[in-house]
Amino acid sequence: MDPSDRYHYHVIRRALDHIDAAQTPLSLEALAARMDMSPAHFQRVFSRWVGVSPKRYQQYLALGYAKTLLAENFTTLATADAVGLSGSGRLHDLFLTWEAMSPGDFAKGGAGLTIHWGTFMSPFGPVIAMGTGRGLCGMGFTSEMGDDAAYADLARRWPKATYHNTPDRIRPWVDAALSMKGDARLHMIGAPFQLKVWEALLTIPSGHVTTYSEIATAIGSPKAVRAVGTAVGRNPVSWLIPCHRALRKSGALGGYHWGLPVKRALLAWEGAREDAGQAAS
Repeated sequence: MDPSDRYHYHVIRRALDHIDAAQTPLSLEALAARMDMSPAHFQRVFSRWVGVSPKRYQQYLALGYAKTLLAENFTTLATADAVGLSGSGRLHDLFLTWEAMSPGDFAKGGAGLTIHWGTFMSPFGPVIAMGTGRGLCGMGFTSEMGDDAAYADLARRWPKATYHNTPDRIRPWVDAALSMKGDARLHMIGAPFQLKVWEALLTIPSGHVTTYSEIATAIGSPKAVRAVGTAVGRNPVSWLIPCHRALRKSGALGGYHWGLPVKRALLAWEGAREDAGQAAS
């Protein structure tokens, strides 16, 4: 992410805080004044980041937007054979090469595994990313829980692994993931049931959502809705494995491990860019 993107993110982060705190939608002029920017400059910066105007984005951030998504952009994960633990998944315009750790290795709690980690800037604030020699195994947003808590949350999933703060070892994969360009590899470490759920999440297109019950049906366990919800919450690689696209049947957001404000922002960002792309085509 180049320096201008970092600057724009900090502007947008402050704007999103004001939007979330407001009882009613804020005008362009009001938002720009709070950012100490002219309306024209703020509109350009905001639209560059998200692809739509501040006014339009506030519509996507509305709490009822999840129900709209469920009604209009619902994705049915029709068959269990769409879920396999090998091959590749596609998210946005990014190719992800997927590799799963064997159940036996998972049971060892990461013993003998070296995990490199570092803190990086994303469109949604700082993220802690972790990876083995085979690919990224963890990515968590820190804006809601803080850096230390996010690191501890990821690290305790593989308690017997050896950790090194060596971000350059995983930077190419992280850069590819955050720019949605290039080749990002995933080395997923989880129980077999979790791996099935996580790969099912990869089949949900950007700008679309599905439900926990649909995921349960897709992996061949239609009665395991609660277990699916738990596995979704245990997804260690946020954004790339899009657990934020899983909603309750009612249209409620459900939980999000890295904070509901982040989940709302992710859905709004993806929906806005999806609609902007359709309008441009």
